[in-house]
Amino acid sequence: MRIFKDIANLFFPKLCLGCKNVINSNEKLVCSFCSHELPKTDYTNNIGNLVERTFYGRIKVEEATALLVYSKKGIVQKLIHNLKYKGHQDVGVFFGNWLGREIYNSPRFKTIDFIVPVPLHKKKLKDRGYNQVTKFGEQLSYAIKKPYKATVLIRKNTSNTQSKKIRFDRWKNVNEMFFVNDLSVFENKHILLIDDIITTGATIETCCNELLKIKGIKISIAVMAFTV
Repeated sequence: MRIFKDIANLFFPKLCLGCKNVINSNEKLVCSFCSHELPKTDYTNNIGNLVERTFYGRIKVEEATALLVYSKKGIVQKLIHNLKYKGHQDVGVFFGNWLGREIYNSPRFKTIDFIVPVPLHKKKLKDRGYNQVTKFGEQLSYAIKKPYKATVLIRKNTSNTQSKKIRFDRWKNVNEMFFVNDLSVFENKHILLIDDIITTGATIETCCNELLKIKGIKISIAVMAFTV
């Protein structure tokens, strides 16, 4: 079996998703150089971090974290672009394993009951074929040993991509976009709401506003990357 893998790597070498150089057989997704260049936040054990401060005065959030810092043309943008548009769901697995270990070892997230993804509209889900946060959420679920609930929070309308919209248009675009199809599931529960990137926080805020209609719910947030 190893010889076939070696032959495959010879003719179809794996390339780093960050710099496009050939990676070694013991490297995954990114080369060692790019791996060391990933801009880690260290927010998971940091009370009052920038993610939490983004939502001060807007919504009540118990805890919040982001794994990496997102910047235009940076390595994190390249990884998430590969995840969202090129089918590299292994990026979600990679980030989920990494952040999952952090959250599992953090005293701040010990009371989580469920993991809930920001949903895609069914049309966009059909077009893309997957939600980019599914593998991320499933790996988080495995790491922290909490159920992943992907069908309770629903996106009720679709929209064009947010990435090229100005900040004001993003706020208008997410108005009344989500609903919860069974309020009883999350009553008196603490959920971990997950997404790929936080920019303005508008999408997360809109999700939370809908979820906060549920009796006794508590919400924490975890994302792959945060734009500073």
